[in-house]
Amino acid sequence: MNNRHSRRHFLKTSTTGVAGLIAIPTILSSCAKGANDRILIGHIGVGSRGQDELVNYFLPLESAFQAASCDPFTDRRENVASHINAFYRDKGIKAPECKSYLRFEDILERKDIDAVHITTPDHWHVPLAIKAARAGKHIMLAKPLGLSYSDYKILEKELIANNVKFHYGTQQRTLEHMKLGIEMIKEGLIGEIDRIEVWAPGYNPVESPVCNEVPVPETFDYDRWTGPAPLNPYCPERVTNNGSWFQWDYSIGFLGGWGAHPLDVMIWGMKEKLNGKYTCEGTGGFWQPGGIYNNIRAWDINIEYGTGVKLHFMDTDGANSSGMLNHLPLKDGNGTTFYGSKGWISLGRNSAQSDIPEINSKLNEKEVRGENNTMGQLFVDVVKGNIPEACPLEEAILSDTVSHMSNIAIRTERKINWDPNIGEVVGDAEANSWFYRQHRESYAV
Repeated sequence: MNNRHSRRHFLKTSTTGVAGLIAIPTILSSCAKGANDRILIGHIGVGSRGQDELVNYFLPLESAFQAASCDPFTDRRENVASHINAFYRDKGIKAPECKSYLRFEDILERKDIDAVHITTPDHWHVPLAIKAARAGKHIMLAKPLGLSYSDYKILEKELIANNVKFHYGTQQRTLEHMKLGIEMIKEGLIGEIDRIEVWAPGYNPVESPVCNEVPVPETFDYDRWTGPAPLNPYCPERVTNNGSWFQWDYSIGFLGGWGAHPLDVMIWGMKEKLNGKYTCEGTGGFWQPGGIYNNIRAWDINIEYGTGVKLHFMDTDGANSSGMLNHLPLKDGNGTTFYGSKGWISLGRNSAQSDIPEINSKLNEKEVRGENNTMGQLFVDVVKGNIPEACPLEEAILSDTVSHMSNIAIRTERKINWDPNIGEVVGDAEANSWFYRQHRESYAV
């Protein structure tokens, strides 16, 4: 959550990509909205990623108004609200005033807010989504899913109990080359799949900083940023993007933070064969001791599903050095390769390829690019009931649990047996303790 987006940058980027004036539909209460009415969205967590998604996914929409911003950094939430209001004003759009909030509870209490877009640090993801579901707000939640399996099951129940739609922020599901590749896999064009390889970056090329405690700035609510996590001594380095990604109290590192994307592609492609029991074992490496970063930053994991499908999951450096990617003409920095009885298909954020010439030719007819600005519209279509959930919680749990089992296997240094039917590592209390986080009392769910 660094504050790299200046006011000038935000204003510049938020006024691009929307042509002309937008017709103004009627603004009605949530329960009375029809297919042609705009929904109102509140944005919770408006650091760098939150701002990027707001600009690219949400501000251009003719089907929604951006009505609230929330962040523990005063300048972020106020600047974002100001920019949203300026955007609508400059476009001549009569929109509800976007208001800024420190307390996300204030957004959840608003009757006119239909949905929330959550891009907080990882440790807040599921606890906040649970609270949003209880308030009846539809949810777009940034990846990775979260830190505690028990919280996943609570969220699952609350979504059903409150008739709330869920949308997981794995934006590669909007990419045309990904959709075509998954369609081919599901059609059986590469035959019966028995093996999958997945790789993702393990770290950012930065040093692990030492935390020298200093007073918390008056314009930052550190207690609220920390939320359900343990309250540690404050230093600016702790609350940056890298700080939240690479400290155990807030995440499991890029095992989940980057792994969420190619593992999601794996589940998307063949969930039916990957939703049961499996074993997991492997090795990994950590940040050097002395600094505050203490998560896993390199891994080599082997998983075998009860269906016989085998998964090899590695960090990108390891995948390159081991030769895993040698046979791929395009060496993407992240990806998922499905191996079938007739050949393979490999899908990355910036690549689509196959060893079957006809399939390879069709894959490359689609534009390949690393981002797509249709994720917000997809969410709105889900909220309005125009389409089924496109990135459902069930699949998010399946992919995110693979990251956690990998983390557990490395930390316990043993083979583990995961049984999703009981939601536990079988016969291993220590292993299960790594997939449970106790919340600070004032932020319990």
